[in-house]
Amino acid sequence: MHFLVPGLIAFVFFKNEWKKAWFIFILTMIVDIDHLIATPIFSATRCSINYHPLHSYFAISIYVVLSFIPKTRIIAIGLLFHMLTDFIDCFWIK
Repeated sequence: MHFLVPGLIAFVFFKNEWKKAWFIFILTMIVDIDHLIATPIFSATRCSINYHPLHSYFAISIYVVLSFIPKTRIIAIGLLFHMLTDFIDCFWIK
C-alpha cells in the first residue's frame, strides 16, 4: 500500500504529472524518520499514529491544512495517505 496505491492515486488525480506526483508521494515516506527516536526503533505491536511526533494528531492536522495550499497539496496528500496506511496497520496489530 505504500508504493503501488500512491502510484494509482497519482495516475488518477494528477494525470498530467503523475510520475512527479508519485515520486513526491514516495518521498513523503521520509516522515518515518521519527521512528529513529523511538525505543525500540521498530515494534510490530506498536501503532505509529499518535506515538511518533510526525505521526501525531497535531502533525496530521498540519498536513490537512497544507492540503488546502496548492503549492504543498501533493506533499500533504502523500503525508495524509501515509498516515492512513499507518492507521490501517494499527487495526491489523490488534
